[in-house]
Amino acid sequence: MKISDLLNEDNVIAELKVDTKEEAIKSLVSTIPAQVGEDVIKASLKAVLERESVMSTGVGKGLAIPHGRVKGVTENYVGFAKLASPLDYGSIDQKPVNMVFLLIGPETQSSLHIKLLSRISKLMNNDDFREKVAQCKDAAAIVDAFKQEESQYA
Repeated sequence: MKISDLLNEDNVIAELKVDTKEEAIKSLVSTIPAQVGEDVIKASLKAVLERESVMSTGVGKGLAIPHGRVKGVTENYVGFAKLASPLDYGSIDQKPVNMVFLLIGPETQSSLHIKLLSRISKLMNNDDFREKVAQCKDAAAIVDAFKQEESQYA
């Protein structure tokens, strides 16, 4: 499964203005399609914030990957935001975050969840690709950048 298959202009925010990581997570969780239901959206937010309280998902190089597996979720959902201003996220490298990639998955699919986290990490660990995304001005350009990058990995 490609990350770009899960991204669209509705779940990508090109210039998210937030002051805390909780606000960033809440904004990205709100991009989950409404048809999953309010209960699933609330459970998703709770799962991600609980995971975040255990250990920061700020993985370094300006990136955070908040994630959670949620009962009642039947497919994987993602959200991506480029932050308008860098945010202290408690990252492992102690540097602020300027990109946040959310992953929500079914409670029963831990191996796929881990594969998707690995795919996100691989993509975002590429300095040239991260710089390309940083230069994107809108959600459509960000989605297109992910599609182009992943086409190389077919």
